[in-house]
Amino acid sequence: MKEFKILAVIMALVGITYYGIEPYAHSVMHPEVAPADFSFKDLKNVDTKLAGNVENGKVLVEANCIACHAIEKAGHPAVMPNADAAASYGVVPPDLSQAGRIYDKNYLANFIFDPVSAMHLQHKYSPESGKAFPMPSYNWMTPQEIMDVVAYLQSIAPKVAEGKDAHKATFEAACGRCHSMKYAGIEAATPVDTIKTYMGATPPDLSQYIKSRGEHYLHSFINDPQLLLKGTSMPRVGLSEKAQEEVIAYMEEIGDSKKAERESLGVWVLLYTFIFAILAYLWKRKIWSEVH
Repeated sequence: MKEFKILAVIMALVGITYYGIEPYAHSVMHPEVAPADFSFKDLKNVDTKLAGNVENGKVLVEANCIACHAIEKAGHPAVMPNADAAASYGVVPPDLSQAGRIYDKNYLANFIFDPVSAMHLQHKYSPESGKAFPMPSYNWMTPQEIMDVVAYLQSIAPKVAEGKDAHKATFEAACGRCHSMKYAGIEAATPVDTIKTYMGATPPDLSQYIKSRGEHYLHSFINDPQLLLKGTSMPRVGLSEKAQEEVIAYMEEIGDSKKAERESLGVWVLLYTFIFAILAYLWKRKIWSEVH
């Protein structure tokens, strides 16, 4: 009976710590943030309900975008090597082949209108900072013209099959210009020294971020970094919910490939512990019964 009393005391102390002290400490040190917003409802500069004209969008893209951006899918290669592009702009401009697939339509339209506002980087590119974002605002375009550009980018976006290859393609398009993933053999497109100067710090290798940060944190952070790390240089990327899930899935496939095996093994470990506890208790009863 004494053992059960000790167990009850331990369970009570653990319960107080887990349900009382820990949540309080967590709320103070890591306040709850709003869930990931994939509607990007704060962006209202462009009416994204407008139907875009693909042909006019093609004309606008070729007149305004391909001087800096590659669009390999449409036959427009990069105008200069990555190292030269990074030296010119601070970071390698993205290939727009997959832009229409991975970015949310509302975000993409408002990014074209005003990149700094869409990315939540006003603190870094304020008038007082003297810094200018490499991509200019296209707020001189009409909302219809911007939606034409979006429609064209969506029309050329490749169809990618489900699975690890799709996850990798999305990760490289969304993250690969700044972040490396050495466990997958992926090196950031922008040279380390250049990106460090541009961002103010070297973007971390993401090989193990699924373990060190966790899936829940990554969902909120990728969607809007400022909510969790105010003042960070990382922009709000603007991925659609599906694209963001693919990025996190790839990080898990590379950084936590044994997750399913580990979780299935955990059930057997708990079962073993439970059986061992019963046997230990029965053994203890037998030994002490002889003493008494």
